[in-house]
Amino acid sequence: MSEAARKDHGCGSQAAPGEHGRELRVLVLPGDGIGPEVTAQAVRALRAAAEAEGIGLVCEYLPVGGSAIEEVGEPLPEEVLRACQQADAVLLGAVGGPQWDHLPPDRRPEAGLLALRRGLGLWANLRPIKLYPCLVRVSPLRAELLARGVDIMLVREISAGLYYGSPRGRRSDGSGFLAVDTMSYSTHQVERVLRLAFQLAMERSGRLTSVDKANVLATSRLWREIAGWLRFQYPSVHLEHMYVDAAAMEMVQRPWRLDVVVTCNTFGDILSDLGGGLVGSLGLLPSASLGDKNPGLFEPVHGSAPALAGQDRANPLGAILSAAMLLRYCGAGEAGSRAAERVESAVVRVLQAGYRTADLEEPGRCLVGTSAMGDLIVEAIREG
Repeated sequence: MSEAARKDHGCGSQAAPGEHGRELRVLVLPGDGIGPEVTAQAVRALRAAAEAEGIGLVCEYLPVGGSAIEEVGEPLPEEVLRACQQADAVLLGAVGGPQWDHLPPDRRPEAGLLALRRGLGLWANLRPIKLYPCLVRVSPLRAELLARGVDIMLVREISAGLYYGSPRGRRSDGSGFLAVDTMSYSTHQVERVLRLAFQLAMERSGRLTSVDKANVLATSRLWREIAGWLRFQYPSVHLEHMYVDAAAMEMVQRPWRLDVVVTCNTFGDILSDLGGGLVGSLGLLPSASLGDKNPGLFEPVHGSAPALAGQDRANPLGAILSAAMLLRYCGAGEAGSRAAERVESAVVRVLQAGYRTADLEEPGRCLVGTSAMGDLIVEAIREG
């Protein structure tokens, strides 16, 4: 790996510990497409918030996905995985692009992301879906459907299911091709993500919706069974079961009824994109992937959007809010929580002031580019 690929871009490779004695080591993986652009703004916000709360910050940059394929021929080099495992947290931009679609599935950029999640032992992906009141006009839903708000915490299992199951692949059956994907879940895999969802529900409204397809899938019947007996260990939480198709309709017709939603890998992937539609843009949504003790992985929900790359038009707010989640979950204690709140408050204030990126464009609002939005957020963070 070249030294240029590893260089620090403004965090200070030998940054001193902050005034509270806490130093965060963040491995930054800018990725492909708009990934480097939005990640650059996220790091700026991360640095501003950390400085404001006396948290030392060390950043290292390495390639992943398509950029790693171009540099070393594979989407997740061993050196990159080892560096991620040794960090306090990993901040990811996005991976993928049409120039790598011809590669075998296990060599494509997306395979690097799946391998990274597995290599870090990550099993839960938290995806907040929140509509800011100042963006109600950006949502495609009628204002009356949004009057009671949208504030959903989607908890997605990410260690198993269709994306990891075996056997998988494609073969000729004489008359054509037969393609196979396997969805499998163990009791342990289901129980740990459900317990996390129950705990989050206790911290929020006490409402938990478990989404499955138990009328068709054996894995969903196991999922529903485990959720059913866990509910007795969390008596303050009201558990509701819902089929995934009904949950999709509920998100559109009555989004205020949903608070914490927990589901499997594939369903969570789909429903979180629907959540982006609810709030007006995938560019607004952050995520945190967590495991038992390993570094968390923080990334915006959106993809690499290669058509926007290099145009200074991408929305960096999902990446910036992912940096806020990093601060909250990276182990920096109260200082980290305060730093996260600084970032989130800055995003709200900038949006309330009327600034918008192209995906959020509204008549009468001030249209800004990726870097300008980053400037505004950093200024708001420093103002406190």
